[in-house]
Amino acid sequence: MADQPPATSPATGPATGPATGLARSFGAVADAYDRGRPSYPREAAAWLTGTEACTVLEVGAGTGKLTKVLAGLGHDVHATEPDPALLAVLKRDLPDVPVSESPAEDLPLPDASVDVVVAAQCFHWFDHERALPEIARVLRPGGRLALVWNLTDHRVPWVRRLGALIGTQEHRDDPAAAVVTSPHFGFVEDASFKHWQVVDRHSIRDLALSRSNVATLDPEAQAAKLAEVVGFYDEYGRGMDGMQLPYLARCFRATVVREDDGSAEEPEGERDPMTDTISDGTDTDMLLIDFR
Repeated sequence: MADQPPATSPATGPATGPATGLARSFGAVADAYDRGRPSYPREAAAWLTGTEACTVLEVGAGTGKLTKVLAGLGHDVHATEPDPALLAVLKRDLPDVPVSESPAEDLPLPDASVDVVVAAQCFHWFDHERALPEIARVLRPGGRLALVWNLTDHRVPWVRRLGALIGTQEHRDDPAAAVVTSPHFGFVEDASFKHWQVVDRHSIRDLALSRSNVATLDPEAQAAKLAEVVGFYDEYGRGMDGMQLPYLARCFRATVVREDDGSAEEPEGERDPMTDTISDGTDTDMLLIDFR
């Protein structure tokens, strides 16, 4: 899936749902998406999932941009994607990766079966009220949810000009807000990693076409927009040398929180009504406050 925003804020989820509207516009441009979109730096993938081999479920895997990096790290990766056209490209390029045609709101895995659930450039499309409990369900105790977005570096003037042509919707103030407020996950950590994508006269056209706001234009308007983007590239006269498009991979991760089912025995001692903790009567008790 890709990086155009829902009609509502990230905290409330997409107004049109995961299977309709702009979120399902990418299948028609699956090959352009695969050719034109950047990958993710290995360092970012390692931060998201860890350096030790583990079981990773990637949701909204698209054509497998991040999937390939995760598999290269030695992880046991299962990829899910609701769009069959995008999934077909992933299966073509990564035939050894098990895949499922399914959305984040209905995962085809058993309870507590994976170490990490990761979503690249797609979490904003999810129905968070349904997806977050479902993601928590398949995570093992101590497992985590990891999110990443590729953001173009708009500090560079020509990158700002390109953004004005193809859109800048991936630049959100708080893309992980739904996780921060979710009772299913703990403290959200974040990190960023710089990387570059070499674009030429052909791939910059594919990059533009892979954006949902361009993919959904009528044929005449789409052709005009793509011609405008190619004209922008030609203006710089780089020809076969290409251009280095700078990105920042913005990453987030949070550990799953298991709800107490009441089966655990409560430790002996007197409960403090102010802190809702058990005291053993010693003077070493500490008050721990969660400031999240």
